[in-house]
Amino acid sequence: MSTVIIIGNGPAGISASLYTARAGIDTTVIGSGYGALGKAEKIENYYGFAQPVDAKTLVDNGIAQAKHAGVTLISDEVVGIGYGAKLQVSTKTQVLEADYVLLATGASRSTPNIPGLKDLEGHGVSYCAVCDAFFYRGKDVAVLGSGEYAMHEAAELLPVVGSVTILTNGAELTGILPGGAKVDNRKIAEFAGDGVVERAVFEDGEQIDISGVFIAVGVAGSTDLAKKLGAATEGNRILVDETMATNVPGLYAAGDCTGGMLQIAKAVYQGAQAGTSIVAAIRKKK
Repeated sequence: MSTVIIIGNGPAGISASLYTARAGIDTTVIGSGYGALGKAEKIENYYGFAQPVDAKTLVDNGIAQAKHAGVTLISDEVVGIGYGAKLQVSTKTQVLEADYVLLATGASRSTPNIPGLKDLEGHGVSYCAVCDAFFYRGKDVAVLGSGEYAMHEAAELLPVVGSVTILTNGAELTGILPGGAKVDNRKIAEFAGDGVVERAVFEDGEQIDISGVFIAVGVAGSTDLAKKLGAATEGNRILVDETMATNVPGLYAAGDCTGGMLQIAKAVYQGAQAGTSIVAAIRKKK
């Protein structure tokens, strides 16, 4: 039986899951929390509600609807995606495989506001360890972050690079530090270098020499995950066709991560389109 993993339990991901599950396809949704809707107090412009609806209630109702349709819901954080016999999705606790994967975790986070990062993007500042580790063979690099996503990126880098230092920028380390990695908790003043990353300068005036820094603050967004599989992106959005398919076979994206109008109505529509497109792709193979 074909299987689908949907990353993200918001309106886009849940909408897609309703279509795949009701078509008899084994569907798993991985996600936790409320995403951007967790910051919204009331929703007043969504079809069918005469009175403002609580945003968290809307999310909870959608999840309950998916469970009723037979969707498997896993509360976990996705830290990586790659290839095995099928598409592989790595969480903090396990590795799952599926024939199709839908990215629906919302828009990617912005780059931390540390001087030097924006200016040196593509010149030592990277957002994908799997993609770019090769370019830093035997060199000293840093990972900016403090959670499980940062630890996962560090683990990907360690077999290739010379050394890895986790820079938490003053945050508490919440992930499990991989063996061989170092950690520095000091606040960062800037990343600097002559046209390329050469050092991290701390607020206490001290610095460490590095050849690159990998950004992994918070959790992995849809765009971060898409890049790991070589999916085409433009800025912080994933490029998709009219079926919500990316250029990577079996990989789809829907919702805020595709850019455009950041509205629930658009996310629900794109989720429905992605779900029906996956169903059509599976039936075409039979």
